[in-house]
Amino acid sequence: MPLPTVVRDRCRAFLPAGEELRYVFPGTSLWSGRVAMMADFIIAVTDSQIIVLGCRWFRRHRPRSVWATYPRGFRLGPVDLYGSLPPTVTIGTLLLEIDDEYVPVIRAADAEIEDCLPLDPLPDL
Repeated sequence: MPLPTVVRDRCRAFLPAGEELRYVFPGTSLWSGRVAMMADFIIAVTDSQIIVLGCRWFRRHRPRSVWATYPRGFRLGPVDLYGSLPPTVTIGTLLLEIDDEYVPVIRAADAEIEDCLPLDPLPDL
């Protein structure tokens, strides 16, 4: 289920002027660099960058600050699927646990990047 409009509007407040929100999904961090931590984030993808927004404690859908930014050419996937465990994705130094319903969002965002297209399985010989 997509994030509600009110959450998307809160995320737009952190975007640079003139940027449009293309994809947005929440995640819960399990690890950041060398530190285990449990915090909520929202990842906002625009045409030119990926913005990781830190959320308030116990308020998963209330972003409070920009945690990190990456250029749009930065790949979000691959999504690690471990059977019965929730899917995870690594963005920079963050290891995020995401809900199953947002896996297609991450894959769609990555599919828009030209360098991330899969190789042709049947190349011309």
